[in-house]
Amino acid sequence: MQANSARVTDEWLPVKDWPTDAVKESHTSAPVPYCWTYHSLPGAGDWLGSSRCSCSLCVFASRRDLLLTIGRRPRLAELYTEVEQTRGDSFRPDWRITDLLRHAAHCEAPDPGIVCPDDGPDFTALQTQVRQALQREPRKKPELARRAGRALCDGCTAPH
Repeated sequence: MQANSARVTDEWLPVKDWPTDAVKESHTSAPVPYCWTYHSLPGAGDWLGSSRCSCSLCVFASRRDLLLTIGRRPRLAELYTEVEQTRGDSFRPDWRITDLLRHAAHCEAPDPGIVCPDDGPDFTALQTQVRQALQREPRKKPELARRAGRALCDGCTAPH
């Protein structure tokens, strides 16, 4: 517990130090459902999906999780590509979304199991907001964000 004159904060992280298998075992008997994205598809129970739940295309995600998301949310990945191409910025210092898309198309990427069409009003609103933001002057110089990427896999023949 942390406290100061303005507030008291309790920190409760019951599974923080547990190994992954113990967390999975706990979820099998838990009364609260967990996110389907951990599985290959909703209800599969196979733990062949994402290794962590976060933003769909999270800069902290592993390469496998990013490739899985590109397969699951192709329209979102294309929108990220549009930002990269317009701004000259990079998704991460080591990987560009354009490289990840090329890699997913030419090399072994995980089976997404399910594809989210992103064809509803929420995605359309997001796409509109992003395209409007791309019309404005960038807040930083794109060359500050550019760095040479690294190969996505050993022996990959896809052009990176």
